[in-house]
Formats: sequence, structure tokens, C-alpha cells
Amino acid sequence: MRTPTRIAGALAGLTLALGGAAALVAPTAHADIPACTQMAAQAGAEMTDAVTAACTRGVSGDVQGCVSGLTQAGVPGGAANGACRTAAHEPR
Repeated sequence: MRTPTRIAGALAGLTLALGGAAALVAPTAHADIPACTQMAAQAGAEMTDAVTAACTRGVSGDVQGCVSGLTQAGVPGGAANGACRTAAHEPR
């Protein structure tokens, strides 16, 4: 195999590897705090820093911590669970 062909192959492999790594990081960058806080507001909670902090916990994957925080902020359990699960997923 010639050197230019090897270099092109190595660069293509590197590009694919870096693209795959970026895809693994991307969901946290696109997590849905606004949808979580909106669901909490629809359930009757006031929009406070506690609600935003709880939804932020949901975004980072701490769904139970998010539910606990929203429940303490006055969101009923089922609505808190749904809002936190929404926060943990990428918006569509």
C-alpha cells in the first residue's frame, strides 16, 4: 500500500472516531431543561430556582434527585417524574 493511501485511510478512521465521540457527548448538550420546567409549571409549581436546579439534576442523569427536588418544590409525584424523565432526554 502506498503512503498517501495509508495517510488518507488513517485520517478517515480518525474522523469517524472523533465523530462517534462527539455523538456520545451531544445528548447532554441538548438536554431539555425548558421542557422540564414547563411541565412543572403546568403541574402548578411556581418557577423558582429550586425547580430549575431540580430539572438540571434530571439533565445530568440524576432522575431521582430531580423528582425529589421537584416534589419539594410542590410538584405532584407523577408530574415530577414525567418532567424529570423529559429533562433526561434529548428534545425532539
